[in-house]
Amino acid sequence: MNLKKNINDILFLDIETVPEKEFWEELTEETKGLFEKKTAYQRKDDITAKDYYERAGIWAEFGKIICISVAYIDQHTSDRNLRVTSFYGNNERQILRDFKALLENHFSQSKHLLCAHNGKEFDFPYIARRMIIHQIELPSKLNLFGKKPWEVRHLDTMELWKFGDYKHYTSLQLLASILGIPSPKDDIDGSDVARVYYKEKNLSKIVNYCEKDTITLAQLLLRFNNENLIQEKDIIRV
Repeated sequence: MNLKKNINDILFLDIETVPEKEFWEELTEETKGLFEKKTAYQRKDDITAKDYYERAGIWAEFGKIICISVAYIDQHTSDRNLRVTSFYGNNERQILRDFKALLENHFSQSKHLLCAHNGKEFDFPYIARRMIIHQIELPSKLNLFGKKPWEVRHLDTMELWKFGDYKHYTSLQLLASILGIPSPKDDIDGSDVARVYYKEKNLSKIVNYCEKDTITLAQLLLRFNNENLIQEKDIIRV
């Protein structure tokens, strides 16, 4: 795949998720039991399912999406911009519908690619599962049923960095650091999102954090191709 040729056809994205309910007590007894079984292999013996529930946002069956940030490179002349926008709020169904509309109206052609860091393990399946839960028909870019591997138009920067080493995990922040990509420090990270959402009720802080990761993702792929990074003045939030 010639990424230098296709760079303008890539939609970069990142998602932020939280537990679907704020408190363990809000879950039905059935859901509590299912969550306990789901997490049994990860929890240590002294950690109860209730104590572990703060991490429920990482599973699409027990979490929900509160923000999807996207970016694409806009280059029609010698000028090159990175355009960034976000779908966010308390209405997950509307977030998913708006994101689907973007895909279908602007990124539905076979040349278009979706790109995320660890996207094949997290972002892409998470979005697809939540769409199914909300009875939203999957857009072509997320509907993998019956597709052959080479027909799946997904890029994963973590997978690219592995170079075939399936044991290797490298965070987006680490790659940004070693490759010299500016990545402003935030006062939150992924583990803080649920607290900021439910306790601080500061969704704008989460959106800002999500957009920064999406911008870093786009810059990362440019570095993979030995291309110049996009300057801050050329990053346009819409």
